[in-house]
Order: sequence, then structure tokens, then C-alpha cells
Amino acid sequence: MGLGVQNMSRTYQTTIPSRSEMHRIIRTAFDRGLTFYDAAEAYGPHEVERILGEGVAPFRNEIVIATKFGWNIDLETGARGPGLNSRPDHVKRVVEGMLKRLRTDRIDLLYQHRVDPQVPIEDVAGAIQDLMTQGKVLHWGLSEMGPQTLRRAHAALPVTAVQNEYSMLWRGPEQDILPLCEELGIGFVPWSPLGVGFLTGAIDENTRFAAGDIRGIETRFSPENLPRNLSLVRLIETWAERKHTTPARIALAWLMAQKPWIVPIPGTTQMAHMLDNIGAADVGFDDGELQELNAALAKVTIQGERLPPAVLAFSGVEAPVK
Repeated sequence: MGLGVQNMSRTYQTTIPSRSEMHRIIRTAFDRGLTFYDAAEAYGPHEVERILGEGVAPFRNEIVIATKFGWNIDLETGARGPGLNSRPDHVKRVVEGMLKRLRTDRIDLLYQHRVDPQVPIEDVAGAIQDLMTQGKVLHWGLSEMGPQTLRRAHAALPVTAVQNEYSMLWRGPEQDILPLCEELGIGFVPWSPLGVGFLTGAIDENTRFAAGDIRGIETRFSPENLPRNLSLVRLIETWAERKHTTPARIALAWLMAQKPWIVPIPGTTQMAHMLDNIGAADVGFDDGELQELNAALAKVTIQGERLPPAVLAFSGVEAPVK
């Protein structure tokens, strides 16, 4: 399991966490055996990479750092422009900034955050290959890409991992992407493995979201759909009672039980939640239990979309042909 640090500069509720406490969470996770940390240029933008670099400095060489490029972000100011930018020259300059912010000489795993519809994936792979030759990047991956783009990317330069949304709340990758990863020998890293907090039981039918919280414009959490979707949470809570554990651990353990090469990266800004999440590694399902749980999950239909339309439009995109 890994630790997602996306919200360590600003939470979903738009509050600014204590920087020293974020460092403490990062370091406590390492003390508890966690060695995989996930960031992105777009988180902050830039600021989350700085927080992570500061936090892991004492043990940088004992961990894996993953981060992501691809949005149109000013290299100096971090200001976000419209759309995406995976032009090879830009990607190389982005990585130079990442190395400084992360206080490191190499990025262990570098993802394309979203597919740029203007840049052939072969050109992106070529830029990554150059960075690998220089020792600045060790492995690469893609996030939320179309399946044919993944095939082409892997053919151009072997892909180590795919990072897509996947959880009991959103099981879309099971249709195409997980079988493709299995075929090609690519690892899978689910983002939002706890359904942006929903699967922990932290959200109920009365929950309303702060201005600026993306969950407030996801229709799966609308006042009409939220009460219907809570049947999934009740199912998870039943299993948590049965296994003498917490809903968060059930949701994470279920993901890890799907395939041995699935590595979830739950994010949090709260120490108690991080410690709870790590405990999912101690929760297991025998074959009968997993079959029973999957059968129950199959009966649950989630109402509403997983992301706002303007954000969802960037998922499943196929890169142009070279």
C-alpha cells in the first residue's frame, strides 16, 4: 500500500493543513513500513511535491516516489493554464522542477497524468526514454488513458504502472484496463480507493459539501443519489463488524485481494486515518468470503457519475496517431 499526498497542501474542504503535521504523517507512515508515496505537479500546483520532498528527506533512498506531469502548468509560478501539455520539451523541463521540489536526483515512477490529445504517446515515451537514459526517471506509467494508448505506450517503452480511479464505489477498470494490465504485465495503482471518503462511512444522506469541494459537483453525491448509494456503505459496515475491523480497511483489503499487483494509495491529512488505512494489510478474505462479498457488491448499483463532466472528459482519451 502507498500514501497519496494530494490534499496535503489543501484538503477537499479547502482548508490548509499544518505543514509540520503533514511531515509527521509522512514520516510515521515510513516508520510503520510504508515506502510508496504518490504526488503530482498539479497538486498545489507544485506545493505538494515540496511538502513530500521535505517530509521524506531523512529516508529518501529507502522509498519510492511517484509523481505526475501532463497538465498545462507554468513551470515557475505553478499557475494553471487551460488544458494539457505533454510536449516532449515541456515534459523534460517539468521533470527538472520536480527534482528540485522533491529534493532528489531521480523520480522512481513518473506518470502522464492525463493523455494529451495533441501529442502522440510515442513522442511522450521518447521524452521519458531520454530522461531514463540520464538517470532522472526510473520507471513510467499512465493515468486514466484510453486502452489503445496504453498498448502503444507499452510497445514504445515498457510501462510499469497504471493509475486509475478504482474502488468498491467505481469499478470501471474491471471492464478493459485491469485485463489489459494483466495481459501486458503492468501494475495497477487505484487512486481514490476509499471513494473520496465515502467508503469509510464519513458521508451520510445529510452531508453537504463546502464550496470548492469537488465532491459537491459529483452527481453520485447529489442529494438525490446519495441516499440510494449508501446501501454500499451499509454493506461495507456489515463486513467490518464481521471481520472486527473498520470500513476503510475492508474497502482497501478488498482492492488488494483482487490482484497481487494492485497497490492502492489512500490519501489523508489525518494521522488516525493513515494508521487505520495501513492496518488494511492485516485484513484478509478467504476464497469463500471474497466470492460472497463480490456477489453482494454485484447487486449494488451506484447512481450518478464519478466526476463532473468537465473533468471526466479527460479520462479514456486516446493519443493521436504518430
